[in-house]
Amino acid sequence: MEFWLPLFFASAMGLALLIYVILDGYDLGIGLLLPFATESEKDQMIASIGPFWDANETWIVLGVGILLIAFPKAHGDILTAMYIPVTVMLMGLMMRGIAFDFRAKAVADHKQMWNAIFSGGSLVMAAAQGWMLGTYITGLGETAVSSLFSILIAITLPALYILLGAAWLLIKTEGDLSTKALRWAKNAILPMGLALLLVSIATPLVSQTIADKWFSYPEGLKLIPIPLLSTAIYTSLLWLLFDQKVLRHGREWMLFAGLIALCVLAALGLAYSILPDIIIGRMTIWESASSTDSLLFTFWGTAIVLPAIIIYTFFVYRIFRGKITTLSYE
Repeated sequence: MEFWLPLFFASAMGLALLIYVILDGYDLGIGLLLPFATESEKDQMIASIGPFWDANETWIVLGVGILLIAFPKAHGDILTAMYIPVTVMLMGLMMRGIAFDFRAKAVADHKQMWNAIFSGGSLVMAAAQGWMLGTYITGLGETAVSSLFSILIAITLPALYILLGAAWLLIKTEGDLSTKALRWAKNAILPMGLALLLVSIATPLVSQTIADKWFSYPEGLKLIPIPLLSTAIYTSLLWLLFDQKVLRHGREWMLFAGLIALCVLAALGLAYSILPDIIIGRMTIWESASSTDSLLFTFWGTAIVLPAIIIYTFFVYRIFRGKITTLSYE
């Protein structure tokens, strides 16, 4: 129990944050794409995320909740080091929440303002999350190099979210908006690929711990399938986007599925690079974990809550599957 419980909670936390990046990632991406659409298209874009976006944010609450309860020592250090980006992210979250509701109630002259606030809040959240990820990968470093790395990811993470948003619109919309979404995806795929490449090159340079795992023998051999599969999937995504016939006739979901696979591989690579540490070079998951009795008590709650959220998420996405209908707040 003393060995396996911290490992279970670390896995549950990682799963929750991965699902959050995928699900809330696409609705953040739609917020980032909002300024490039017409007024009627903006309503369609908001309608495509309307039933889901609150539920999508549940996953980050679960992930941070597990960090607080199961790994309180790490929680204190991580939140202290990320005080500014967390605050910025919460400000973006409030901007999005307020704008989502007010854009429907505002008079025509003010609707554009709320659309801009929704889009701005999406950009703030995406950049703050990239900043937080960069800070975490560098072991909560406060050097100039770690700050530059955090800025790099803060700039590049929105490219992934834009691609996820465009892929979601391909699934949920038809006509001119679907055609625009395909063009947005084509414009985003190359910057995202370049961003992933730059982050992959920079990561071992800013963290000696990660470099030792990546380039040592035989440990480095375990990592080889991840970049090979990622390259194959990325190449497939390029083929999907630039072959005009592939994403038609009910196969629009293939782009989103490919991006999910890419996110899963990135998460596996990150987990391999970090574990057994929860803060790189500072603290392992066992050193940070709560007492075994506390973890055992929390285990039963997590064992109920996690499947319940998964079932609820599956149920919501099943109920609201298919193409969007006219936006309504009634």
